[in-house]
Amino acid sequence: MSNEVIGHGKVVFITYSVLDEEGRVMGQQDMPIGYVHGAGSGLFAAVERALTGRCPGDQVEAQVTPEEGFGQSDPDLVIVDDIDNVPPTIRYVGAEAELRNDNGDTLTFRVINIADGKITLDGNHPLAGRTATVAAKVVSLRNATADEMRTGFPAEQGPPSLD
Repeated sequence: MSNEVIGHGKVVFITYSVLDEEGRVMGQQDMPIGYVHGAGSGLFAAVERALTGRCPGDQVEAQVTPEEGFGQSDPDLVIVDDIDNVPPTIRYVGAEAELRNDNGDTLTFRVINIADGKITLDGNHPLAGRTATVAAKVVSLRNATADEMRTGFPAEQGPPSLD
């Protein structure tokens, strides 16, 4: 184990789970994933604050508000339509469909309700408008290079792909 602690300029590898208000796992990363602490990697600020001063092996929990995390729910991203207007392959709660808007952007919508011949699709993140809990475990850390400080990501991992 390292005697080092997490602070600005450290490459940190963590595993984590994202939980909703009821404690259901909404996302999980069991393989260590890295970021550079204090370098604008995009890690939720609440999680980065909770990790500050921690060591490998430490576990933390951080409450991530909608403002710091997944944003507020946008009612414009909720569509209610006649069930006959959607393909039979997505006529069940939990199904996902990719829809393109007028700007050519593709968004993923989830079927959240079917009732009275109507289907409701929601293009918001499932945690939009909700406070999530991120439970993270520190796996390892080291000093960041100048290039890693610039990108916010470990060299061996690289920044996330936009594909």
